[in-house]
Amino acid sequence: MKFLIVFVALFALALAAPPSVEVLRQVSDVGPESFSNSFETSDGTSAQAEGQLKNVGSENEAISVKGSYRFIADDGVTYEVTYIADENGFQPSGAHIPVV
Repeated sequence: MKFLIVFVALFALALAAPPSVEVLRQVSDVGPESFSNSFETSDGTSAQAEGQLKNVGSENEAISVKGSYRFIADDGVTYEVTYIADENGFQPSGAHIPVV
């Protein structure tokens, strides 16, 4: 489920880009117990994610995703977020994100 949410979010980010933006690179590899996906656009936006199914076949089956995304904001600053999404939730980190 979390894989689907992350994948849809990254796909939506790529589709929401202005029409003048071109996809320069996109790679995707999806298997039954793992996936990897990455893309880069001409406006400097990029994202990558890798996921693994943990505890396959058990009641505690879960997906663990590690990834990052980067974009250039309207103010010209490049923001980059790295994250882990697993049974403990979404855990982002970045220079602009406050540490709690």
